[in-house]
Amino acid sequence: MNDDGTGGEFVESVSVEGPTAFEAAESAPGRGMNLVAIVAAVLALDLVTKLWIQRSLRLYEQIEVIGDYLRLTYIYNPGAAFGINVGEYSRIVFLVLSLVALVALVAMYWTTPRSDRLRLYSIALICGGALGNLIDRVRSPRGVVDFLDVGIGAMRWPVFNVADMAVTVGAVLLALSLWSEDSRPREDGGKRS
Repeated sequence: MNDDGTGGEFVESVSVEGPTAFEAAESAPGRGMNLVAIVAAVLALDLVTKLWIQRSLRLYEQIEVIGDYLRLTYIYNPGAAFGINVGEYSRIVFLVLSLVALVALVAMYWTTPRSDRLRLYSIALICGGALGNLIDRVRSPRGVVDFLDVGIGAMRWPVFNVADMAVTVGAVLLALSLWSEDSRPREDGGKRS
């Protein structure tokens, strides 16, 4: 008979140190699924639209969609978004910059609290767009396929693509997320510096 008088084995409760519920939720497998889903959606839309343009138009061909305001214009952009160019080494420079940015963004994604959905979604949008254009740079020395041409008459925005839109929207949302974090009062009542 045991000391507790029950005749059975006496088992002490054992405390096992492990992650808190919050930490477990933060590292749950579903956390990366949002990133993967958004990146995959942006990447698929970008690649499908570029492939469609390449098969439907001749290089430099223009088709009016909404009068002169929105046209499809098939071009290659050897530089960065919106025609930014650094000369003959643009392809290599932007390949390296894209890879560095992707690593930094993924690190930022994993350190962002799950509750900051705006920041998480913005990072995923930027990653999807960066990957779309990175694939073009690797695939062709001519550069990135661009085709969305907006403007009025001779006043035109540089031709862009779905990846550029994702990067731009994601960057604006990320800036808003970071700005709203800086403007939130701290627990001690002061502003963040």
